Amino acid sequence: MNPIASPLPATEAAAVPKARLDWMPPLLLGALMLVALPLVGSLPTWLTLTVAGLAMGMIIFIIASGLTLVFGLMDVLNFGHGVFIALGAFVAATVLAGMADWTGSASLTANLAAVVVAMVVAMAITGAVGYVFERVVVRPVYGQHLKQILITMGGMIIGEELIKVLWGAEQRPLPLPEALRGALLLGDAAVEKYRLLAVVIGAAVLIAMLYLLNRTKIGLLIRAGVQDLEMVESLGYRVRRLFVGVFVAGSALAGLGGVMWGLYQQMVTPQMGAQINVLLFIVIIIGGLGSTFGCLVGALLVGLMANYTGFLAPKVALFSNIGLMVAILLWRPNGLYPVTAR
Repeated sequence: MNPIASPLPATEAAAVPKARLDWMPPLLLGALMLVALPLVGSLPTWLTLTVAGLAMGMIIFIIASGLTLVFGLMDVLNFGHGVFIALGAFVAATVLAGMADWTGSASLTANLAAVVVAMVVAMAITGAVGYVFERVVVRPVYGQHLKQILITMGGMIIGEELIKVLWGAEQRPLPLPEALRGALLLGDAAVEKYRLLAVVIGAAVLIAMLYLLNRTKIGLLIRAGVQDLEMVESLGYRVRRLFVGVFVAGSALAGLGGVMWGLYQQMVTPQMGAQINVLLFIVIIIGGLGSTFGCLVGALLVGLMANYTGFLAPKVALFSNIGLMVAILLWRPNGLYPVTAR
């Protein structure tokens, strides 16, 4: 499901040509940065905007990766993805509020430990809710895209109302821990500490996903099950159970992304998942439906475009990502890395 080929034994590698990575989309990222430099006019400002855009893109990638994973491997259009984002953010707000001594400390280690605990708890809860969501809401409509859209949107609305029952309808603050506030100076450019952390976490998620899908037996079975479910199950593997695990993993990634987006915005609302859903679908359409690497490139393009246009032309910033999607689809109608085998 990715543009990077799976490893093959030496005897097979000689007979089967490896897939080659298309370098045009990554080069497009570099071209966007280079075009923005003279328009911004100031190197320190450009550097600040670029790092901010990459960090925003990494957070969007983490959120969208769960969605593209579920669609790419299970062919499920989950419009209820937003409820897991909001749930993860509210769980993190509750956990961090209970660890005020750690988040208020000047110690970076204590701050990071509190954030990690909040992320783990949020992923565990959203993964568990995702398991129930798959069994109750999604399982009856496998293979029926229109019904998937309608029923998962209904599930998201119900989920938002349940969040309001548990936490209330008003927005809640989610401040950054003490040591993660502020910025680091790189010459004359100011780079926020939290944005650097977001880049590191996003890179770790990407590496973990590509390793799991391309270099493990579980990843091989999942991808083989997508191609021919009956054949793989006839060999004694219960691929359907693995698909449930994929949905749970996608929900957990949405919860992780919700934590990071909430810290990025420094506040959470029950509607935050629905509000970001449109941006997520723009990302996976740009990247190519079901492509993990395409999702990464699409998210980085969206993050950079949002920050550059927000600085250069604030009035058109809201429409910049739609314009980017239109331009990409005019160039490549199936996205940057289309998944041809489904």
